[in-house]
Amino acid sequence: MAMKVTVEVDCTPLEARQFFGLPDVQPMQQAIMAEMEKNIIKEAQRFTPDAMLQNWFSSIPQGADLFRDFASKMIAASGAGLGGVKKSAESK
Repeated sequence: MAMKVTVEVDCTPLEARQFFGLPDVQPMQQAIMAEMEKNIIKEAQRFTPDAMLQNWFSSIPQGADLFRDFASKMIAASGAGLGGVKKSAESK
């Protein structure tokens, strides 16, 4: 005849590790988490708008000039388009 026995243990994870003789890994986990946080913050700083623009423009020396010329041409083109719409609306 088989008998079923259920044992319920109420303890914290730290108490269970100590009972079984396992090492306390909390200091190591805290050190690793602190290092990971430092690395994540450092890498996140690479993605600020200033850092991204510096990275884009560092590959070619005239990058800032090319961007300025491109932006001014786009603004001029959009202004010319608006002027054309106004003139055609006024002529009606």
